[in-house]
Amino acid sequence: MLDTLTEAWASGRSGANLWADPTVTFLDPCTKSGVFLREITKRLTDGLKTQIPDIQRRVDHILSKQVYGIGITHLTSLLSRRSLYCSKHADGKHSIARSFRGGDGNIWFKRMKHEWVNDRCKFCGAGKSVFDRPDGLETHAYAFIHSDNIKAQVAKIFGGNMKFDVIVGNPPYQLASDGGTRDMPIYQKFVESALALEPKNVLMITPSRWFAGGLGLNDFRDRMLNDKRLRVLVDYSRMDSVFPGVDFEGGVSYFLWHRNHEGECEVTN
Repeated sequence: MLDTLTEAWASGRSGANLWADPTVTFLDPCTKSGVFLREITKRLTDGLKTQIPDIQRRVDHILSKQVYGIGITHLTSLLSRRSLYCSKHADGKHSIARSFRGGDGNIWFKRMKHEWVNDRCKFCGAGKSVFDRPDGLETHAYAFIHSDNIKAQVAKIFGGNMKFDVIVGNPPYQLASDGGTRDMPIYQKFVESALALEPKNVLMITPSRWFAGGLGLNDFRDRMLNDKRLRVLVDYSRMDSVFPGVDFEGGVSYFLWHRNHEGECEVTN
């Protein structure tokens, strides 16, 4: 996925190397193990060697000014910090970062609550009977999709002047049903919030069920198929060819939305 991003970035900038740019900012709005942020940091660490020769200064710059994440649960925020900083506390004694003055670093998490309207969350559609949980239990009210204004939400989290060039991630796919026969898709809401932030690129992996619509995905399908900025779409008909051991009907795909792209989408099946 990041190779796809590298190629798109270079093609629109006379061959410029994304990973040699100390100003580019990245956000994973649904970080779990931290694998995207870790790989991004690895590539930036190699790419910025010439501009920032000192390894500690280079790592501090990348971790404090270029790479950001929003944990989907308290546990995943700790896992992501462990992957990125080598410590579950960004300012801990084992952390490879030296610039942070707080344990969260740039991996943010705060327990959120759903906003119930007629027994359903007005933001994500979660059923109150399943997800109205007491303190201490995970609510799965994800910060990135629980706001009327995602720009204001991100400004509140990371600061008013924060803008992201690249949003990348593998969002949660669905929420448990509260009596229906099928779980409810939720990944499309993460994509919509990412696009609403107006970054230069959005790169996400999701189930491929949206190709066919249904289950509340019709509007999302129409939007994606009519967006000329969709540059690359790579579809795997079997989920387990990407995630071994995971059986999920309909396959999985990833896409690259490139703000300056106009025209045909390169589709690989």
